[in-house]
Amino acid sequence: MAMNRLLRKLSLTLAILLWVAAVLYFLVLNKYKVSDLETEGPEAKLSVEEWDDLLDLFEEKRYLGVRRWRPGEDPYKLYAFNQRESERVPSNRVLRDTRDHRCTALHYGPDLPSTSIVITFHNEARSTLLRTIRSILNRTPIHLIQEIILVDDFSKDPNDCLLLTKLPKVKCLRNYRREGLIRSRVKGADSAQAQVLTFLDSHCEVNKDWLLPLLQRLKEDPTCVVSPVIDIINMDTFAYVAASSELHGEISFRVWMCGGSLEIIPCSRVGHVFRKKHPYTFPEGNANTYIKNTKRTAEVWMDEFKHLYYSARPAARGRDFGDVQSRKDLRERLSCKPFRWYLDYIYPQLKVPDESALRSGPIRQRQNCLESHQVEGQELPMLTLGPCSGTELDQNPDQVWTYTNEQQIRQGRFCLSLSRTTFSTFQVLLEPCGDRGGRQSWQRSGKQVEHVLSRLCLDSEATVEGAELVINPCDRLAFTQRWEVPFS
Repeated sequence: MAMNRLLRKLSLTLAILLWVAAVLYFLVLNKYKVSDLETEGPEAKLSVEEWDDLLDLFEEKRYLGVRRWRPGEDPYKLYAFNQRESERVPSNRVLRDTRDHRCTALHYGPDLPSTSIVITFHNEARSTLLRTIRSILNRTPIHLIQEIILVDDFSKDPNDCLLLTKLPKVKCLRNYRREGLIRSRVKGADSAQAQVLTFLDSHCEVNKDWLLPLLQRLKEDPTCVVSPVIDIINMDTFAYVAASSELHGEISFRVWMCGGSLEIIPCSRVGHVFRKKHPYTFPEGNANTYIKNTKRTAEVWMDEFKHLYYSARPAARGRDFGDVQSRKDLRERLSCKPFRWYLDYIYPQLKVPDESALRSGPIRQRQNCLESHQVEGQELPMLTLGPCSGTELDQNPDQVWTYTNEQQIRQGRFCLSLSRTTFSTFQVLLEPCGDRGGRQSWQRSGKQVEHVLSRLCLDSEATVEGAELVINPCDRLAFTQRWEVPFS
């Protein structure tokens, strides 16, 4: 798992994106000083009543009346999240403040710079797009919003964007062919009036006082790229769920290698709808677009480590990825550090694996795969069996497992462990990897996965909800103990 996890992260496009998995960034153009930035937008002196009147000019019911979910339709078909639930949620709903209580005591300077907020989208649900914008307008000081720039990446209906210009601060740009996320963001940045740029996805909701701590940090250090903590908006229920208090990993290594830094600001919170798949296709095909973008990243930035990318993505060998010489020249011109420096000094906990010693992939039993789930209020992820998802080129990270030299079955920092619940019964669970007295040692025995110490085997049992992972005495005739695993 370590190698695939590393390579999934390293192969993200390097356009100041969050991993992941993300999704909000600020950039201060180097040629400006923060003290010179504009601090007051053109509508900063509007009264609350005048501001409400502007919002009332927008015909929300008319806007949301298009392409609504209808009974009998699959609510996930169009957008890969529950459209029915999204349309039930008000555009200006109240969110629980998920910040640490100490954040409310902080005070920010009166001369913070304003920002241009760039939101790109392609065939986005109108309910989520509108809720993104309304959350910004409701929870951001007016004078700090220079403009909200929507970049419509050739959606089927131009009115998805155009009608939103009736809302305060909103501008609309449209591509006349699919350009993709990065070129669309560049287009928005090129038209921006403020010198601080904020990038948001089109299915987000910003939380209370989200912008102030980000701008404050930029004012203190203009070389920073800053990001909020990303909370979760449940794709099934649209419940707003606070993210874990433990923050792990960020992979915009170009920022670090070229003299900047990226910081996650804990007192800024933004919710994001995480989907299990894209609801749309890319012009060159999803797999080809993914390979092209990740291969460009590996060739420009990963130096002597790029062979690890090709080991994990053999389909990328021989594929065309365009001319990257200008990107290499830019890297040299900016005197960017080598990728080894990034691994040694910025992210030393991201260990480079011995690729010959690791085997990663899904642990499959017929149509089901072993997977992990993070549950709110629980420190440890849950182990379940669920329908296998993902492809060889775009694997579901919750279903990818690595077998290590220490005989561990690992996913990130957690390992498959055997815990005694009573004198004679045991439970299979995920625990932090480490020396656990043999509880995390497993081996393959034919089609079975055997716990080395107890000599018990992984098994599955049918339940009302589906299938459950259990541990039982080994029985070579039991179909429920037969697994397809990526290791020998």
